[in-house]
Amino acid sequence: MPSVSQKGLSMPESPIRKLVPYAENAKKKGAKVIHLNIGQPDIKTPQIALDAVKNNTLNVLEYSRTEGSEAYRTKIAAYYHRNGISVSAKDIIVTTGGSEALSFAMGSIADAEDEIIIPEPFYANYNGFATASGVKVVPVISKLENNFALPPIADFEKLITPRTKGILICNPGNPTGYLYSKEEIQKLAEIVKKHDLFLIADEVYREFTYDNTSHYSILQEEGLDEHAIIVDSVSKRYSMCGARIGFLVSKNKEVIKTALKFAQARLSPPTYAQIASEAALDTPQSYFDDVIEEYVLRRNLLITELKKLDGVKVAQPNGAFYCIAELPIADADDFAQWLLEDFRVNNETVMVAPAAGFYATPGLGKNQIRIAYVLDQESLKRAVHILGEALKSYIG
Repeated sequence: MPSVSQKGLSMPESPIRKLVPYAENAKKKGAKVIHLNIGQPDIKTPQIALDAVKNNTLNVLEYSRTEGSEAYRTKIAAYYHRNGISVSAKDIIVTTGGSEALSFAMGSIADAEDEIIIPEPFYANYNGFATASGVKVVPVISKLENNFALPPIADFEKLITPRTKGILICNPGNPTGYLYSKEEIQKLAEIVKKHDLFLIADEVYREFTYDNTSHYSILQEEGLDEHAIIVDSVSKRYSMCGARIGFLVSKNKEVIKTALKFAQARLSPPTYAQIASEAALDTPQSYFDDVIEEYVLRRNLLITELKKLDGVKVAQPNGAFYCIAELPIADADDFAQWLLEDFRVNNETVMVAPAAGFYATPGLGKNQIRIAYVLDQESLKRAVHILGEALKSYIG
């Protein structure tokens, strides 16, 4: 019998999606499952984006340019300018989601067995993209006790080897919700310039910052043009996860030239989705003001309720819409599966994402879960109540 590849065998399962069969089975048995496990916002997509697709008059759904339409990239550049980031259309490649942008970035800067340092916990699919590219993820540990702030630069420095090609961060962070400060970005800038590395920043949650904080992009930092690569997406910004439109942004001409060859191999990004995404750029600021106000209320309620539960520790997120909670249990994977298979409160249960899959260091995160606060406040409060009752029963 033919065998599959070692690369395929080593591809990690998604910690977010692997429990889906248990959730579907619970629903088939009549239970209601409250989803805290996936970052799919319940926020309405801007009507202007939906109307752009509905009202278009295309007669032929053609390929677009490999790097995305010039009109769209020009509008993206204008969006960045409004956010203090000076780039032009030629610095941007439109991709099929932020996921493809990450794959292009890894493929463009690293060869097989090269290394990329990533603060953990990190977005679980970074492991998948690295495995697919043959790249080794080298984790540097951040801790719940200080809200997953940037680890000391000395911790990064001792991990740098001749095979290190770059540092990858998510800002604000998935799964932690941590927002890196300007000072932390400047520390990273210093180390990548010192060791001639790339700094990749996944900035898809740029708009979602709270408590009078603001996002500082790596492309706002002076002297970083040849080192900086931004990964971005419309998925969360405009609640358009299904559009699958992202972008890779860099002023490093060799990076863009190289990434374009990867992009040519997949021909072009989807046309209808670009139409919707281009229109979304005209979304008024009031849309974001309302969304951020709602996320702050949800975050505050969630953190307050979680802190009431015996033995639960939770980090305070300042961005995105995730938090990491540490539970008084040994195995969050087992607990999450048990919740779906065996536990109900008024025929309801919750689905969480076990956090071990967001770490690269074996054994870390085993007693942690990621919660996405993308549900209305009533659902969040009910979910935390169910979680509390479940912990009592599970531990008992």
